[in-house]
Amino acid sequence: MLKLVAVTSCPSGVAHTYLAAESLQVAADKLNVEMYVETQGSIGTENELTTEQIKSADAVILTNAVSIKNEDRFKGKPVLRVSPSDCIKKSDIIIKKLQEKLGK
Repeated sequence: MLKLVAVTSCPSGVAHTYLAAESLQVAADKLNVEMYVETQGSIGTENELTTEQIKSADAVILTNAVSIKNEDRFKGKPVLRVSPSDCIKKSDIIIKKLQEKLGK
């Protein structure tokens, strides 16, 4: 089973941050992928990823509209950077491509 972690954030830190997180989680559930999503929104970091979640992840999805805090914790992991709007509109495609690329 593919294991992914993600961090979503957007310039305003409101709607797109949370919509992207929800879309990724819904797609992961539908595709039988283990997914943990941290949001870095206007009210701060929520659902902060644990060291164990990051360590066991096959890949990391980061939104690239703004810089992600503490990005160095993903060093050594494959990282896919996508826009918040792509996360919202194309989560299924993003996760399917990662499944294909990583053979999971």
